[in-house]
Amino acid sequence: MPVVTRFAPAPTGRLHVGNIRTALLCALFARRHGGRFLLRLDDTDAARSSEAHAEAIRADLAWLGLAPDAEYRQSDRFALYETAFERLREAGRVYPGWESEEELALARKVRLGRGLPPIYDRAALALDAADQARLGIERGPPHWRFRIDGEAGPIAWEDMVRGRASFDPALLSDPVVRRGDGSWLYMLPSVVDDVDMGVTHVVRGEDHVANSAIQLQMFGALGAAPPEFAHTALLIGSEGKLSKRLGSLGVDALREAGIEPAAIAAKLARIGTSLPVEALADLAPLAATLDFATFGRAPARFDMAELEALNARIVHGLPFAAVADRLPTGMDETAWDAIRSNITRVDEAGAWWEIVHGDAAIPAAADEDRTLIQAAADAIDELDWNAAPWTALADLMKSRTGRTGKPLFQPLRRALTGRDHGPEMAKLLPLIGKERAKARLQAAL
Repeated sequence: MPVVTRFAPAPTGRLHVGNIRTALLCALFARRHGGRFLLRLDDTDAARSSEAHAEAIRADLAWLGLAPDAEYRQSDRFALYETAFERLREAGRVYPGWESEEELALARKVRLGRGLPPIYDRAALALDAADQARLGIERGPPHWRFRIDGEAGPIAWEDMVRGRASFDPALLSDPVVRRGDGSWLYMLPSVVDDVDMGVTHVVRGEDHVANSAIQLQMFGALGAAPPEFAHTALLIGSEGKLSKRLGSLGVDALREAGIEPAAIAAKLARIGTSLPVEALADLAPLAATLDFATFGRAPARFDMAELEALNARIVHGLPFAAVADRLPTGMDETAWDAIRSNITRVDEAGAWWEIVHGDAAIPAAADEDRTLIQAAADAIDELDWNAAPWTALADLMKSRTGRTGKPLFQPLRRALTGRDHGPEMAKLLPLIGKERAKARLQAAL
């Protein structure tokens, strides 16, 4: 059976680190097995969903290199959910209830006080036809719950991350699958879609484990084979606890911070696994090595500083063709090769290009360096600018001043670039050129 995965965000906001990771793992797993990666927009919440958010999700996935093979919207599929709902109602697997939130909260407190798990007490199952008719008149349309089968024994499956998973159905609450206004909640439409779309593997966070147990019974009630599940450990912040900041760290924020999509993928594909996080600028090796058996059960630590360091390593290896459209006008491949090893983000190239090609702010030379700078200014015309002018200049200055090492190189660098540190001068000086170099040395004097 071909592998089919799906990423199912609600178009109610931007993608953040947690669901970027889910999308990435779904896409990589499908690629590894030659399968299909689907995008399903869970837009059943009409009040909060918007086309602007849907378009942002598509754009974010495209920027990350995770274009889906097909897209679906739950709002187009209500007829399917209605058909499945009627099947479950005829089979006695869904039932109506009229309790308010306050009544449900009170019932949970009563159960807790009696030492019982705070799950729904199934009071609505005791209603006869007359009770239901009366409540329908008094309170309007009911909400509907899926009835978990407690006679079937433990709900168990082999999870691709967690191994053997098992739930006692007596400890699970019958979930509401449909509201009184007829709108759908997450659980049942998701199952119906997975069946209809042929989804073979569901990848999501471990906070959905209990949902998976319930949904396994839904698959069974609809006479469908369930997909395989992989529940990954949740991400935690660098401070060692669940971080609210991670929940708001979105693709837009990462892009604005100058983080490359390749760095995000390289980090999130390996975080929490036994495999090393490597500066891989392509998704192919990440897909080839994805194995849920390497994922640990402990929460995975996401550190922004580590992501930024990884980003720098990836930037250092990016070829000119990959960044040409983001570089300053006139900056060519030779200049990119000279500068890239000294920046952490592509947008930093502009500052170095200005130093090389523009009007660099040159500080006055220290008194003890003036003789060296004057000698360099006098030697500029002697250099072969078509060969290796920096090497020739350094050699001349060694012989004429007796200086070597840092006392030689740093004053020259400062006078030629205005900086104490930066890219290799052997690469920078040809870019600066003879006339600018001479003017800057004179300015330092």
